Amino acid sequence: MTDFKALIEADTGQTARSIQIVDSGIFEDWLKGQPDSIRALVKANQFTGKPDTFLVLPVNGAKSDDKSVADDFTVVAGVQDHEKLDPWSLARLGNGLPEGKYRLTETSAKGTLFGWLIAQHEFDRYKDLPDRQGPSVLLVGDAIAQKDEAVRQAEATAMVRDMVNTPAADMGPDKLETIVDKLSATHGGEVKVTRGDTLEEHFPMIHGVGKAAMRAHAPRLIELKWGKADHPKIAIVGKGVCFDSGGLSMKSGAGMLLMKKDMGGAAHAIALARMVMEAQLPVHLHLLVPAVENSVDGNALRPGDILNSRKGLTVEVTNTDAEGRLVLGDALTLAGEEEPELIIDFATLTGAARVALGPDLPAMFCDDKDMADGLLQAGEAESDPLWQMPLWSGYDAMLNSPIADCVNSASGGFAGCITAALFLKKFTPESVPWAHFDTFAWRPAAKPGRPQGGEALGLRASWRYLQGRFGG
Repeated sequence: MTDFKALIEADTGQTARSIQIVDSGIFEDWLKGQPDSIRALVKANQFTGKPDTFLVLPVNGAKSDDKSVADDFTVVAGVQDHEKLDPWSLARLGNGLPEGKYRLTETSAKGTLFGWLIAQHEFDRYKDLPDRQGPSVLLVGDAIAQKDEAVRQAEATAMVRDMVNTPAADMGPDKLETIVDKLSATHGGEVKVTRGDTLEEHFPMIHGVGKAAMRAHAPRLIELKWGKADHPKIAIVGKGVCFDSGGLSMKSGAGMLLMKKDMGGAAHAIALARMVMEAQLPVHLHLLVPAVENSVDGNALRPGDILNSRKGLTVEVTNTDAEGRLVLGDALTLAGEEEPELIIDFATLTGAARVALGPDLPAMFCDDKDMADGLLQAGEAESDPLWQMPLWSGYDAMLNSPIADCVNSASGGFAGCITAALFLKKFTPESVPWAHFDTFAWRPAAKPGRPQGGEALGLRASWRYLQGRFGG
């Protein structure tokens, strides 16, 4: 894991290279103030101050008496708005500048630290990265108060990315259990794992989806509880389908190619729980991860099978590739039995959400207006945007079954992410505010600080909301 704490230091006058921040509105004025040699370099490099671009320039003139200013080079960097820096404003610099120490000139680094940090994280479990440069350290003044929070967010985001990027052979249900065990040991939580006959009896949908997996990847429900019993209860649930073949409703080879990421919901839930515990948020946390592999074998779940559920509802399986909502249904039922103040679940649930919103925006469903508004505002504040989708009750009938209480997958293809959310709603108590994130957990094309691969989407928004609501 990247040592994020070492990448930000309090500015006590150390020698460092300077970074001048510009945007398109002030670029020309900045350029006019530069000597002819610098203007020529800027023109030759076609640098215009566009966002996510920078230019390394020689130090102009004689050496300064100021020992805090490095005399080898300086940097000018373009941003969207030099007066409103956001968490991604410095991301291009974090992983693009040569090793060394840097400070912003005439600009506070407040609000930018997360991007500087996470940009320097790379997934290197299976491949040496010989071209990797040494760390770029940012010296900050008033922004030093934000360091701990930026490190916490960067560590959690890196955790999600690394878990999602890891292939299913090394990130099965057993590995999810190990990760939760380690978090619990670090923070003083209690872990309970339900498996085998007990799982089949009390969580039949989790068992039904995962029963065809090999023994090492046997299905289980992983729970972690942490915090004082008299603190407000919160439940965080994550879909832990460690690989999704589609079951007997099998995906194509191309469709399976990214299905190592189908535990992305669990990765988000575990990372959010980690943030809650590290920050000592005054809540009583209940983390639930239904961990399975949706495999094909002689005892695999069949289309047409009818499953019982922990809640007592019967479910006709019309598509074994709509398995995530089944395992979440049992976990959400248990979460609701504890009567928490809120439930948040994360799941890589539907392709329909990606068709509607693309890869960057998680579809957020919420049955409580105050909670929904709070989450949306938190997402905007953290540059971790969400998009609220409707829990449109008019589509409930699409889940009707002639022989069971409901089907797991509506036919016809219309409103796929909405009907999936409506299915989950059947397993949440009406009295408990609930938010469901249908997140992609993957970035198909790189952006500054956001490489192609596993991605945390909605994590920082959820964390900011919890901080604001419960005080951290």
